[in-house]
Amino acid sequence: MEIAFIMFEDYETLDVFGPAEIFGRLTDQYTLKFYSLEGGVITNRHRVPIMTEKLDTMRNNPEIILVPGGMGTRKEINNSRLLHKIKELAQESEYVLSVCTGSALLAKTGLLDGKEATSNKRAFSWVSSQGIKVDWDKKARWKIDGKYYTSSGVSAGMDMAFGFLADRHGIDFARKIAREIEYNWIEDKDNDDFVAE
Repeated sequence: MEIAFIMFEDYETLDVFGPAEIFGRLTDQYTLKFYSLEGGVITNRHRVPIMTEKLDTMRNNPEIILVPGGMGTRKEINNSRLLHKIKELAQESEYVLSVCTGSALLAKTGLLDGKEATSNKRAFSWVSSQGIKVDWDKKARWKIDGKYYTSSGVSAGMDMAFGFLADRHGIDFARKIAREIEYNWIEDKDNDDFVAE
């Protein structure tokens, strides 16, 4: 299955590279592709560059799209071209994953209306204001509603990625991959330790 990461300037590093590490280990099952509106090198505030392909060059609809968060979402929330493309791809894909404030971009498209979702706890008020018809769950580490997976902040994207693997391949499979990367997977999707901050 192809996972298309939807990139933009000032993305959050771990939102992208955490799930990329997890899915990227499974080369026989997942292919990672990185796209942006214009293609080329996308950089964030950590000065981590990543080469992307232009979204319009995507030949087939990806089975999975992943929308990261980061400070760049504050600008991209007003980027109608990007929001339109996210909506189009999300409607055509089998699964839609978002990390951190990436759920604000999904919410702004209207695709999360009437659905359960979560996001970064420190940016929760701002994110939830982008989709007043979304059933926001501040307590959750990650939420699943149909094909939509949304996670809390930054490292929670890794927990969500393992949750996705558990749903598709079984919990023992997900735990095995977590052990391989020496990661303590938080398996409880309904309770985020950072909610009180």
